[in-house]
Amino acid sequence: MVQDMGAGLAVVPLMGLLESIAVARSFASQNSYRINTNQELLSIGLTNMLGSFFSSFPVTGSFGRTAVNAQSGVCTPAGGLVTGVLVLLSLDYMTSVFYFIPKTALAAVIITAVVPLVDTSVVGTLWRVKRLDLLPLAVTFLLCFWEVQYGILAGTLVSTLTLLYSEARPKIQVLDGEGPVLILQPTSGLHFPSVEALRKAVVSRALEVSPPRSAILECSRVCSMDATVALGLSELMEDFDRAGVTLVFVGLQGSILQALLAADLRGVWHFPTMEAAEKFLSQEPGTQPYNVGDESVPEHTVALLKA
Repeated sequence: MVQDMGAGLAVVPLMGLLESIAVARSFASQNSYRINTNQELLSIGLTNMLGSFFSSFPVTGSFGRTAVNAQSGVCTPAGGLVTGVLVLLSLDYMTSVFYFIPKTALAAVIITAVVPLVDTSVVGTLWRVKRLDLLPLAVTFLLCFWEVQYGILAGTLVSTLTLLYSEARPKIQVLDGEGPVLILQPTSGLHFPSVEALRKAVVSRALEVSPPRSAILECSRVCSMDATVALGLSELMEDFDRAGVTLVFVGLQGSILQALLAADLRGVWHFPTMEAAEKFLSQEPGTQPYNVGDESVPEHTVALLKA
């Protein structure tokens, strides 16, 4: 039996969890209450684990049954107990009667219960706020006509891809692109999908021009960074060194400085203010940068890094 299911062993539990959370959030939004996702997942896991000792069917949330309960006025978990008792009694005494109920009648009950959940205004909201968010909505909606499970899985996959796309295309503002020094400001955290986009933005504006010019990365809005980005910055600084210009950083937060130190980067010039960085790059005397690769970092900064 296990061999017959194959990949379904992983897909079925995933679909059950996704469908349960989706229906819980849908009704929570409609009825103005909040759910604890961790609690929902824990209850589903424990229920299925205990049910496995009694050869029960997999336990998940259901859009159709939940909608019918909601339209029937069910407000407490006792509704599940009543439903279970009715199902057991029906299996013993009423199956011969249920045999003659058309499937279309049962479908009509579910459709009637689910229709109030359809909120068409969300389409207009997504169109005005961010049109890309309509893509996972459309994929989920269309594939649900095939199978609800496939629709939820496809929608989750598309949402994940859109998030990765956003991470791979970080927003980088050009604060000064015409002067002798290029000033760029990343406006979000930097993670491995964004390395190439950051490198391209800096190189195309600073090193692929004639003559090459120094650059300042204003990083006050960068609150997180991973090892891949740190290594990418190291390669970028080497490119600047070969071109005979300088790449400096302004406003690095303590966690970012700690990441750069942990990556064993050398020659990372960091300034507390933009004015100090511009003064250093213009070769004016009296300004010394913080080189996070040596002992020139102030004691309070070192203490912050070691905390």
